[in-house]
Amino acid sequence: MENSVIIFGAGGTGHQILDIFQRNQVVIYGFLDDNKELHGTEIDSVSVLGDTDDGGFLKLIGNKCEAFVAIGERSVREQLVEMLNERRKTMPVNAIHDTAVVSETASLGHGNFLGARVIVGSQVRLGHHAHIHPGVIIEPFAEIGDFVNIGAGAVLNDRVKVEQGTFIGTGATIISGIKIGKNARIGAGSLVIADVAEGTTVFGNPAQVIK
Repeated sequence: MENSVIIFGAGGTGHQILDIFQRNQVVIYGFLDDNKELHGTEIDSVSVLGDTDDGGFLKLIGNKCEAFVAIGERSVREQLVEMLNERRKTMPVNAIHDTAVVSETASLGHGNFLGARVIVGSQVRLGHHAHIHPGVIIEPFAEIGDFVNIGAGAVLNDRVKVEQGTFIGTGATIISGIKIGKNARIGAGSLVIADVAEGTTVFGNPAQVIK
């Protein structure tokens, strides 16, 4: 990556993204965060410069800098991505840990976070702005939608389809061929052996609907 990167969000996710970019020898221009108490502070010698809508720094994006949205809360992440699309006509870059293994035949969108030891198998299709936490295994031919969050150590077997906005908890296992609808929630440690409808929350082994 030739340009430096501005990271949106100086919280826990921002710390992880900083580590990934530093390990990949990417220069960080600085952080933007709406918590004014952080303004003027530094994280590992990288400054928190101002708010996420600071026009003086936003004008650098697309010209001199790339962007990454390191916000765990999906709704806020969506708002910031929309703002970057509208005001700067740009999409955030991917942040991929150097220990992650991504098949050459996998297809990745923009703005994705892939943590340490993530495995992305052949012919996987990963959308935009997903957060894939450390140790996740995504087996061949799986399809992952936009703004999906997959917790550490989760396993998605082959040909699983996960639609937009879904949350999959730490250590969950999704059996081959399962379809998970938009905005569903899978509890930590769950074993999913049947399709999950849109907007549904499931938990357990085997996973059952939580009402």
